Amino acid sequence: MVRPETLSETGTVQNYVGGNWQTPSGTDGQDVVDPATSETLAHVAFSSADDVDGAVRTGAEAFEEWSGRPVEERIQPLFELKQLLEAHQDELAELLVEEHGKTRAEAKGELRRGIENVEVACGIPSMMQSGTLLNAAPEIDESAVRKPLGVFAAVTPFNFPAMIPLWFLPYAVATGNSFILKPSEQDPLVAQRIFELIDQAGFPDGVVQLVNGGVDTVNALLEHDGIEGISFVGSTPVARTIYETAAANGKRVQAQGGAKNHIVVTETADLDHAARKTVGSAFACAGERCLANDVAVVEESVYDEFVEKVVSEAETQVVGSGLDPDTDIGALITPEHEQRVRNFIETGISEGAELLLDGRDVTVEGYEDGNFLGPTLFGDVTTDMVIAQEELFGPVLGLMRADDIDEAIDVLNRSDFGNAASLFTGSGADARKFRHRTDIGNLGINAGTAAPMAFFHFGGRKDSFFGDLHAQGEDMIHFYTDKTVYIERWPDA
Repeated sequence: MVRPETLSETGTVQNYVGGNWQTPSGTDGQDVVDPATSETLAHVAFSSADDVDGAVRTGAEAFEEWSGRPVEERIQPLFELKQLLEAHQDELAELLVEEHGKTRAEAKGELRRGIENVEVACGIPSMMQSGTLLNAAPEIDESAVRKPLGVFAAVTPFNFPAMIPLWFLPYAVATGNSFILKPSEQDPLVAQRIFELIDQAGFPDGVVQLVNGGVDTVNALLEHDGIEGISFVGSTPVARTIYETAAANGKRVQAQGGAKNHIVVTETADLDHAARKTVGSAFACAGERCLANDVAVVEESVYDEFVEKVVSEAETQVVGSGLDPDTDIGALITPEHEQRVRNFIETGISEGAELLLDGRDVTVEGYEDGNFLGPTLFGDVTTDMVIAQEELFGPVLGLMRADDIDEAIDVLNRSDFGNAASLFTGSGADARKFRHRTDIGNLGINAGTAAPMAFFHFGGRKDSFFGDLHAQGEDMIHFYTDKTVYIERWPDA
């Protein structure tokens, strides 16, 4: 594996503060473990409150000079970062696979999505423009100007350790702020490697910084007076806490929570296409993504036929090391998380769902110590079941019957979550009904995974999102800036 060059001699993950690499000073920490082999890759020490304070103060000092630079200058390091990320994409993907467990193809796709956000942020000179109105009143012109605010931070999850930091970082610094990343302690190596590239890209010291840590490190960021705003992606209980704590401390906050996503299949759908996309959505990244659709609501008239196709497609999925090019489903992040998903499977059985395909006994030759689960399918799932209500975050798909699309939409809208859903249909009328009546932030039509491009915001509603402004796209410009209105009067006399 290509390790970050800046790991300490003892293999400890480093902070990046003020342009320098330094070991966190906290007393707690944990090992970084390859999910496919259980091999220890590195050790991450947790940052203390003093470490966080030093990073915030350094960021505030850097902000004073950085925010005053012409916007064209601010985006030049982003152009360089884009080139560096592309040049090192293969090694970053390999590192991501080894510390996370996903497949190499999934890792490269994640990096591509992250790079797209860097590309969009390079357009900040146009995106930051506001408005001017001449003669808003007698002899008065008015204009609105966007201004950066200071130091922002992001706390990002284990499941997309390369992409999700890039939902935030490029926009924060392009708009003139300084930025601190706290990556997941479970797979921080790819973040450190990306920061090695950031170090080469030409950002002034203190503009972009990295602090590693756990809960105490996050709390130090939430409570620090020098942080203007917090971005978070993770589970719903933590997102709710982050939102409430950050808001109580006077900060801007966007907190992406969990999900319970659905696919709806109507009798007019191309069932072969729908089955392939359903399997891909449910089992890609071993189901460890907030856009995974883990319930398919199928019209009664085609339910049996669709189930047969999904089972057949799922049986072709290869479970194994993410470095093997034939692998479709890689390892889950930890043994504890694997057991959590196994418990959900046991719950589904006890609730009376029909176990159509059991992935619990999968073995991967040469990787006997890995955290593997095969694709698991449940039939005749009902809305009162736990597996129909809670986010499973594993390779488990439930299939549910519905009389028609109206009943299916009702199932979706009754969920506590509102992150994503997809409809497979050949009916424009059904598609329009789905768009207009579904209370969900990301909607796909004949697309298995409703993942917005970087120039659109990442939607989410109800218990899937806490805040007003989402990640990616134009929402980020509003989140990272505030408007000042100028009222000017220059009478002729």
